[in-house]
Amino acid sequence: QVQLVESGGGFVRPGGSLRLSCTASGFTMGSQTAGWFRQAPGKEREVVSCISRINNDTYYAGSVKGRFTIHRENAKNAVSLQMNSLKPEDTGVYFCSASLTLSRCPNGGYWGQGTHVTVSS
Repeated sequence: QVQLVESGGGFVRPGGSLRLSCTASGFTMGSQTAGWFRQAPGKEREVVSCISRINNDTYYAGSVKGRFTIHRENAKNAVSLQMNSLKPEDTGVYFCSASLTLSRCPNGGYWGQGTHVTVSS
């Protein structure tokens, strides 16, 4: 069964850190372009960070560059997102996605159910 499962979300104070993990089953994550997207309350889903299946090139949205880092964890068939210096505007539901695209971010393909991140004082 093909599945993506996110974990690691939660509540954190501004300036804190969280590490999200996206574990795949039914396919090899390492052969896919993978990415993290988020949807804040009342807003559209936006791309946060991606890692390409071509040379593992990475992409970061301007709002998270320098604070977030995406990693492949091939031994776990997973992709993680290390989030540091979190801000209230990082609050939202974070989704993992993967596809065979040659583009820098996944388009279509597989999606997880999302994990909630709340940054608040």
